[in-house]
Amino acid sequence: MIQVGVLIPKNFRLLSIAAILDVFDTVNGFYRTDGLETPFAISLITLDDQQYDFSGHPSINLQKTAILDLILVPSFATSDIKACLAVNKSYLPWLNKQHRAGAEIATFCTGAFLLAASGLLNGKVATTHVDACAAFSTAFPQVHLKADKTVTQDGKLFTSGGATSTFHLLLHLLQLHCGKEMAVKVAKIFAIDMDRVNQLYFSTFQPIRHHNDDIVASAQEKIENSYQDVATIEEMIKDIPSSRRNIVRRFKQVIGITPIEYLQQTRVEAAKKLLEQTAQQMTEVIYNSGYNDPKAFRKVFRKAVGMTPTQYRDKFQSR
Repeated sequence: MIQVGVLIPKNFRLLSIAAILDVFDTVNGFYRTDGLETPFAISLITLDDQQYDFSGHPSINLQKTAILDLILVPSFATSDIKACLAVNKSYLPWLNKQHRAGAEIATFCTGAFLLAASGLLNGKVATTHVDACAAFSTAFPQVHLKADKTVTQDGKLFTSGGATSTFHLLLHLLQLHCGKEMAVKVAKIFAIDMDRVNQLYFSTFQPIRHHNDDIVASAQEKIENSYQDVATIEEMIKDIPSSRRNIVRRFKQVIGITPIEYLQQTRVEAAKKLLEQTAQQMTEVIYNSGYNDPKAFRKVFRKAVGMTPTQYRDKFQSR
């Protein structure tokens, strides 16, 4: 029997834990119905002795746990990642100890931040919620972040993207431990499309605004107000009292991307809204989002979103 530990971190998201437990309980139920031994023994791993009434599974203080086979780290609130990591820091040495003893560790959505904080993801590939990728890259530059991926595996470490990507990682784990037939059976029960491997098209450009750098704030404002009209960054920042080199350096340091990348993401986000909310012809969308070259637009859009503009419109346009 596989010993599974589901972390109950401070500031956890209930939906994430519910999804994990629901899938594993469903699998155990299938085995019981067939008169077979259930494959998973599930415990809830806590930082204290508090008892949680989640599907009847026992709550165990992490200091009292034995070595587990599989550890699942749910998502937690992202309003203050640093604070979340601080109140959950006692998990970090425990995760290292468990991993050294051979445990597999899987994180869901923003749970990847906790695993990355342990150092176990350094030099490894990982993913997380697509809108948290910028903050993740800044906090953990040694991790090879794959922002487009729904699921990653690097040895015994697994991560998934945001929200419903939880189910895709659960299916991946079930296929490893129970076989593809069971994974397909669960996918049908939960109505999960098994072939989704890309999550970029769910992203929304949310630039950092709460900072104290007036020069960077001025550059942001000029880009956002002029993205349709100007061709170069130099035109946008020509009135800012600083050198181009200094602006670019400070911009990258504060925002995490260069001004030209900021311009591209601003234009792509504008194009996405036009594709979602209007019936404009594609040539109009291209022009109104700041591009004159359709080929260049489609190349940038596909790289940023993971699909063509036409595919995006078909998927998300409000009818």
